[in-house]
Amino acid sequence: MTTIAADMRQTFLHTVSGALDDDPRLALVLADISYATVAPAAQRHPYRVINVGIREQLMISVAGGLALAGMRPVVHTFPPFLVERPFEQIKLDLNHQGVGAVLVSSGASYDMAGAGRTHQGPGDVALLDTLPGWTVHVPGHPEEARRLLLAALPGDDRVYLRLSAQANAEPQPETGGFRVLRRGRAGVVLAVGPMLDRVLDATATLDVTVLYAATVRPFDAAGLRAAALTADRPDVVVVEPYLAGTSAHLVADALADVPHRQRGLGVRRDRELRAYGVPADHDAAHGLDAPGVAAAVRAFLRLD
Repeated sequence: MTTIAADMRQTFLHTVSGALDDDPRLALVLADISYATVAPAAQRHPYRVINVGIREQLMISVAGGLALAGMRPVVHTFPPFLVERPFEQIKLDLNHQGVGAVLVSSGASYDMAGAGRTHQGPGDVALLDTLPGWTVHVPGHPEEARRLLLAALPGDDRVYLRLSAQANAEPQPETGGFRVLRRGRAGVVLAVGPMLDRVLDATATLDVTVLYAATVRPFDAAGLRAAALTADRPDVVVVEPYLAGTSAHLVADALADVPHRQRGLGVRRDRELRAYGVPADHDAAHGLDAPGVAAAVRAFLRLD
């Protein structure tokens, strides 16, 4: 795992600022967060860069109104303020109205560990799973974030782009599904977004197939199934940078007719960490650092 100088958040802000120049249908809606960075774009497009202040529910409702008027809104802030706090507006003003938007969060589950629990959002993807029709991207590198954003901007659908300060050393090419990075016989380990480098490190000496996902919704059931059925045992470990087990129901659906075991690694559900620390401390506490992932995979797949 590496932290990139030109991180995902800055890549997003630079990319969307340029896109505003090229596409008159785009509008960027903010709740103070990152407004200073896009101020030059706001000067060029004062009616299409909208800062509602610290009013996250209004931010989503404004996006819904823009979409109903034929615009393509891009909405940005930290995950707790983008998905959790205004969830009712997402449900009603986007889903229920049948309109789309591109929601772009930055901060992941605990990038801003020093800000405390208010700025942590490990439940965002699980919460969006309660609503139909969302595409969810979890890029593992700034270049992946740029590509996924540019692909989402021309549409009218509902897209969630989850950015993190943690990143893999290299971007992965687009495949349209889960990418096979290593093949083995003892089971399948699916690494989501920024989890890839540590999963590769953790499984370097293990006879397992490693898959990579930068897009998790829709879930590539066919890709997972193909990988699982070529192993000696169709057992699956999903390593996600949000709540552990978020994708468990989709793994179960993909292998509904295949006897299998599965384990979800992610942010632990059984306790709430009350220490601040730095993201690496939280990784270790949740077992999401390379040693923690290695121990869990070895134990679950009975490789000790």
